[in-house]
Amino acid sequence: MFWRALANGVVLLHLAFVAFVVFGGFLAWRWPKVRFLHVPALAWGLWVELSGQICPLTALENHLRRLAGEAGYRGGFISHYLLRVLYPPGLTRPDQWGLAVLLTVLNALAYGRVLRRLALAPRTGTARRP
Repeated sequence: MFWRALANGVVLLHLAFVAFVVFGGFLAWRWPKVRFLHVPALAWGLWVELSGQICPLTALENHLRRLAGEAGYRGGFISHYLLRVLYPPGLTRPDQWGLAVLLTVLNALAYGRVLRRLALAPRTGTARRP
């Protein structure tokens, strides 16, 4: 039970990280210093998508599931619903490239606004709200 709970916690952490990678640029609209955490996270997310590598959180979760005596992603709300978001069935390399392009475009839009705001700050003495 303990190892399964830890594995489920890793899934929640993984989902939160993925959400931060996708939407963190928009958090920088409100809190510009978030970009110092988000840009490296975004780079990591893009690298994982484009290289086809597996995130270490996935390996950790699988290890914890093995310690719990589980053979796969079965049982419970978290494993039934959230794992499908992180590991959709039938995900292909072209799909991963498409997700990477979407992620890049989405964050380019977010950071375009952040950069515009920061560029206006020296002229006006204060950063404008988006």
